[in-house]
Amino acid sequence: MSFRIIVFAKQVPDTTEVRVDPIKGTLIRDGVKSIMNPEDKNALEVALQLKDKYGAKVTVITMGPPSAEAILRESYAMGADEAVLITDPLYAGSDTWVTSMILAKAAQMMGFDLILTGRQAIDGDTAQVGIEIAEHLKIPVIAYAVDLKIEGERVIVTRELDNTYEVVSTRIPCLVTCTKELNKPRYMRVENIFGCFDRPISIFNNSVLKFDKNEVGLVGSPTKVRRTFTKGPKEQGTIFNGTADEAAELILSKLKAEKLISEQ
Repeated sequence: MSFRIIVFAKQVPDTTEVRVDPIKGTLIRDGVKSIMNPEDKNALEVALQLKDKYGAKVTVITMGPPSAEAILRESYAMGADEAVLITDPLYAGSDTWVTSMILAKAAQMMGFDLILTGRQAIDGDTAQVGIEIAEHLKIPVIAYAVDLKIEGERVIVTRELDNTYEVVSTRIPCLVTCTKELNKPRYMRVENIFGCFDRPISIFNNSVLKFDKNEVGLVGSPTKVRRTFTKGPKEQGTIFNGTADEAAELILSKLKAEKLISEQ
């Protein structure tokens, strides 16, 4: 069996101290080291495992500034077959909906049997883009994968829920979002590291994707950030002493006094 897999990967800041432009509401990336989003690397790893087993062709696509080429070089060093960089000043500031629309069109142009993404990016934590890509493409989506298998024309996924796991199956083409529990990404191979800088990277700008300028970027994004702020520390909690029964009575009294529960 041979099929085509697209992995969407994102370049993200390698820091938990994310700064936000107070005017535009967008991330400030200048001066911050960037990496491949961790769960996107899990998605790439499962794609490479399928390549090793079935001979699949793996294409990695990222959208971002020209510097995002670095994670595509890393993808080549890990074993990817093809790389695409979507970059255009018109796309700057795109929200999740517009980003997913752009990525979906690129996938449509490339052709695919299976699309893999990370569950979410560490700089936004929305977990929206992968699911929205599937919506644009009108294909099935299975989110939060912790295990993935291919059987014939079907993808079988064990997905993580809040307090349990669920096994879901669907026919390809489809999209699966991947969690860090799915696998442990491989290291780059030394021989690939030396060769990855000679590998071609296709550039998709708006002359290729052909969106109206009012559909993309900040202008085309329906999500508007009105204000950003750092959440303050929680207030000190209340400690209830005594036996378990005494503590329970004190807690009930407190909740009733605050009218959080009724007297009945």
